[in-house]
Amino acid sequence: MLEDGFYDVPPNKLAVIVTHLEMHARPETKQVTLPLGLTFRQVTPTLEWYRDVFTRVGTMDWLWYGRLKLSDTALQAILDDPAIAFFTLSINGVDEALLELDFRTADECELVYFGLTSNLIGSGAGRYLMTQAITRAWDADIRRFHVHTCTSDSPQALEFYRRSGFTAYKREVEIDDDPRISGVTPQTAAPAIPII
Repeated sequence: MLEDGFYDVPPNKLAVIVTHLEMHARPETKQVTLPLGLTFRQVTPTLEWYRDVFTRVGTMDWLWYGRLKLSDTALQAILDDPAIAFFTLSINGVDEALLELDFRTADECELVYFGLTSNLIGSGAGRYLMTQAITRAWDADIRRFHVHTCTSDSPQALEFYRRSGFTAYKREVEIDDDPRISGVTPQTAAPAIPII
């Protein structure tokens, strides 16, 4: 057990606080209209499509990088798995959101990735996309819907998940190589998080 206090994080490493959230019953959701000019669709992703949307949604402003560390073969196996569903929102023919639902564990769904590019933030698209996530997850007759977020994600994410009906149940500290130093992401990614 760790004692209270401060702990050094080694150089070239990144430490984040991860909060795990879950729900065990379908929450009440209001009817949410798709914002004008947007289309919602399920995607059969290619490697190129996935990496592009993943990067534009989560890597440059925040610090999503887990999927960028995967080899083509490992990522393609995820993209091809019939128990994982991918969705997006598009505006003017450009995909601007990522919703990834993982049903590989019996009776559960994990909200693996959820996010919008800066082009959609504040438009109501996030609420629409979350309503789709909740509906599609619980329509699969699950017993648990869960997600985790961390301090290198949008600072609005945690409260958004809580407002959507998730309850926090566990917190962890994750230490990993800083992806900007290891070359997984550009050094300009997530400028609000200093490189040490």
